[in-house]
Amino acid sequence: MRMLGLQPVAQFAGFGPLILRVMAGIIMGIHGWQKLTEFGPANFGRLLADLGIPLGVFMGYVVTFAELIGGIFLIVGLLSRLAALMLAIEMIVTTLLVKTHVGFIAPPGSGAGAELDLILLAAFLTILLVGPGRLAIDELLGIEGETMGRARGRNCN
Repeated sequence: MRMLGLQPVAQFAGFGPLILRVMAGIIMGIHGWQKLTEFGPANFGRLLADLGIPLGVFMGYVVTFAELIGGIFLIVGLLSRLAALMLAIEMIVTTLLVKTHVGFIAPPGSGAGAELDLILLAAFLTILLVGPGRLAIDELLGIEGETMGRARGRNCN
């Protein structure tokens, strides 16, 4: 980092996961809120059933609340790794069952292709592996603080 003149930026590396966590949480929270308020979980579930998803209405509720609650948990940094795991599983299932028929980039006027799901999957896997970063409730509760402190200690040796 010193060669590129970026050494002062390195001290803020802990904010990287925070930025990723909050932005991914906002995106998922808004998607869940939209399903809850505009479509309704049951209507979204019927759409899933029309796509051949088993237990469509039930899954409509599961997806709606996973996105809404998981998004909120990511924004505030509460049970971040668990929320990231739950949402990563959703992105894998969505990509395999829905987006493979749409393609990587969707045709104009037909919504998002798999690109959004895949970048969100990458964000969730990063949070799962790296942790929530700074300013997380997980750190205040001691869920992440001790683990993150030990990891920093190893890096300094």
